[in-house]
Amino acid sequence: MSNRNTPSDDEPGPNEPWWSVGMVWFALAGPAIVVVAGLVTAAIAVHGADPVLRVEPSGAAAATPAVQARNHAATAGRKE
Repeated sequence: MSNRNTPSDDEPGPNEPWWSVGMVWFALAGPAIVVVAGLVTAAIAVHGADPVLRVEPSGAAAATPAVQARNHAATAGRKE
């Protein structure tokens, strides 16, 4: 017959330190994994970033503002 005041092998005792309880490590594992994954993602993003390319437009149509080019193309096929 088991006494209710004596802890079993599965339950932590009253003077047992927090780090020896398995459920504490289970609760801390999720946030710790997320922090490590975030740091790895940040390192990949910083070290593997693509360079920014500056493409200069070429030709007369590329130098025309977008609104003027669009309006010109729409009216080019009409006969007045």
